[in-house]
Amino acid sequence: MEPLERYRPIVDDFEAFLEACARPLGSAVRINTIKASVGRTLEALDEHGVAYEQAAWNPRVLRLETDSPGSTWTSFHGFTHGQEEVSAVPPVVLDPQPGERVWDCCGAPGGKATQIAARMDDRGTVVANDSNLGRISALRFNAERLGATSLAVTNDDARNYSLERFTFDEFDRTLVDAPCSCEGTIRKNPDALDNWSEGHISSVAGIQKGILRRAIQATREGGTVVYSTCTFAPEENEAVVQHALETESCRVVDFDIDLEYSPGLTEWDGEGYDEALEQAARIYPHHNDTGGFFVAKLEVSA
Repeated sequence: MEPLERYRPIVDDFEAFLEACARPLGSAVRINTIKASVGRTLEALDEHGVAYEQAAWNPRVLRLETDSPGSTWTSFHGFTHGQEEVSAVPPVVLDPQPGERVWDCCGAPGGKATQIAARMDDRGTVVANDSNLGRISALRFNAERLGATSLAVTNDDARNYSLERFTFDEFDRTLVDAPCSCEGTIRKNPDALDNWSEGHISSVAGIQKGILRRAIQATREGGTVVYSTCTFAPEENEAVVQHALETESCRVVDFDIDLEYSPGLTEWDGEGYDEALEQAARIYPHHNDTGGFFVAKLEVSA
């Protein structure tokens, strides 16, 4: 937990934060409305004796009283998909609409990409990309299991992504769920901080900046880009968005999500950030008994 001490000045109720980080994370699933309605899924869980609690902020997200959410009847039939509750936030903030063209830059293993497809009623085009070839098979498997026929898979470095393969030259919306230092996953991965270093944070932040810049460039004017990570480090969150504001045509915009969170930072370690970053969300584990996440919503401008 020692690396987390650097966040004492910015976290409300730091002791509650540490206590939450030390508690194991419960099981959660997302209802896949491509295959079944919310009502039918709840009925199936009741029939098979699986206890659940619907998330107050999103009725499509369930907390299950089981250690094996992937072995349930609903999972086998594609009605549910194991997905950490807080990781379902970015696609909700993205708010994709049926018929749109959406890019998930870092899409494996497919939880958010298939969630995007479901929110679009599986109508439109969802391009799920990942640079890690080893993770592509899981992405394809989940897309097939969940019936996401609108989803196409690509294997490229998002920083240099080309749209030449497509019949269109820009996306309506883009999700950048960036690779990160994963500090916010400590509740499900207790070893997440074992190899932590400020050097690693600096290195991954450089990658994140490149991905976010390309995402903005590939999204139409007036389109939406959502940037998210599962880490607490401002160097990977506000600083990355600040870099995009300084180098690309975009602005931070507000969004509504019925969860407790802290506003984004406007200062860290002597560095100042645009005041608009207060519209970003820092979701800490003690806020909603979840993992940790950062989410910022951008609008692309001319």
